[in-house]
Amino acid sequence: MTGKICGTGSCVPKGVWDNRKLMELVDTSDQWIRERTGVARRHIAEKGETTASLASQAALFALENAGIKAEQVDLIITATVSPGELMPSVSCLVQKKLGAVNATCFDLNAACTGFLFALNTAQAYLAQGIYKTALVIGAEVLSNLTNWKDRSTCILFGDGAGAVVVSAQETGKFVQITHSVGEKGDVLTCTCRNQKIYEKRADAPETYMQMDGREIFQFAVSRVPEAIEELLKREQMNIGQIAHFVLHQANERIVRSVARRLNAEQDKFPTNMEEFGNTSSASIPVLLDELNRKGMLKRGEYIVFSGFGAGLSYGASLMEW
Repeated sequence: MTGKICGTGSCVPKGVWDNRKLMELVDTSDQWIRERTGVARRHIAEKGETTASLASQAALFALENAGIKAEQVDLIITATVSPGELMPSVSCLVQKKLGAVNATCFDLNAACTGFLFALNTAQAYLAQGIYKTALVIGAEVLSNLTNWKDRSTCILFGDGAGAVVVSAQETGKFVQITHSVGEKGDVLTCTCRNQKIYEKRADAPETYMQMDGREIFQFAVSRVPEAIEELLKREQMNIGQIAHFVLHQANERIVRSVARRLNAEQDKFPTNMEEFGNTSSASIPVLLDELNRKGMLKRGEYIVFSGFGAGLSYGASLMEW
């Protein structure tokens, strides 16, 4: 059995912060941010908008797109580094909201590679016949983890959620390559505010995302092409057979660099970070939903997903649409 995506959905907060808003917070400019990241706006959660609420709405849209009832879902996996609470899981909150009473639910943390790892995990369950229909979600409210006084990081991130419905089918293709490099974990970190030591220091710098931008950039532009090439070589396929490369939307320069290193056409690498910024585990499914809603995905064509993030972790997956 192979899990096939049969529905997509996404949800982002209503509030939008453009680069001019950030100029009020740190010493920066619209031109500086655009040139270095490709980001012009990001959606920021307001009161009442949570990781779980965004995830639930994205999942609802995905179910509607797939024409599947919530009761038919028997697995929900949510990738997130920014749950509103440690317990219950975001996935259980989604189950409650949707009425997906037959689903087994759990969350997964692989940072910006999270959706990719969650999709791979769901595929493994479906391939074994353990479950038949899965909801795979990437959802983040990164604004709660962002230091809005740190110019090097606050310009990058936004909030949002994306979801896919994956159904076990007899035909189709799905293969994946994933890797972790724990020895480089200190280049992207965030200390938990729930630890007792930080009870009186909730806003300590280390409780916000800390990133060595240069190291992350170099890691991404080398490891992402390596993963894609490794995947295609194993499947005896070439770049020309891939219709779309849906990459984690961290930085426009990274996406363009990956395309150049693969000697691939730039238009095969869609982007939307101009509107949403880096939404971590939500970025791939949000972009995928956009492509699907615009009718840009054709049945039978091949799509490569690839991401990288804290851990450090990275990988690539190949799917027949």
